Amino acid sequence: MEQIYFALVDTPGFFASVIRKVTGIDYIHVVLSMDEELQEAYSVGRRNPSIPILAGFEKEDTQKIERVFPTARYKIVSLECTKEQKAELARKLRECYEKRFQYHYCVLGLPMILLNIPFYQKNHYTCSSFTANILQENGIELFDKHFSLVTPRDFYELEQTSTIYEGTLSKFNRLNGCYPVKRRNMFRRMWRKLSYAMNGVYL
Repeated sequence: MEQIYFALVDTPGFFASVIRKVTGIDYIHVVLSMDEELQEAYSVGRRNPSIPILAGFEKEDTQKIERVFPTARYKIVSLECTKEQKAELARKLRECYEKRFQYHYCVLGLPMILLNIPFYQKNHYTCSSFTANILQENGIELFDKHFSLVTPRDFYELEQTSTIYEGTLSKFNRLNGCYPVKRRNMFRRMWRKLSYAMNGVYL
């Protein structure tokens, strides 16, 4: 058997607080990864961690995320799958990344989750609905409901997973030899402070 990984992410900010109220847990984002270091990890989320309103399919960069969200916390869990399932998932994720600008965040689906009404808009997903759908398409059935209704809470409560890390993103990055990219000039330092304020981070 092989392993795939889910990263459950807790970051500050206005949008995060709204999702917390909907899901009832602190972890508000789901990332699907082929390795436990999150080197080959993808999700539907912010294209730039600093800008909340631009979202789509992207490859995760934990160094950049730490730079914008210095207080972020991660819970990383593993799930067993077959070698064939993992290979096909990896292929499909790379294919999605090549076409990443065709994928968008499903804002219209958020109220449907509250109403428990399945809703699918072509190539529009939340982080959790994308992950649930791509798993389902590859024979990994985890949830007894339509993929559009799956939330980060459903991944958090999975009994089939094993926790391999839970703690701060900064500690996780250090354990894997990664350090946040430093911005050197004054403009970039000012942008960093602005991004903190936009995301509700106060240092």
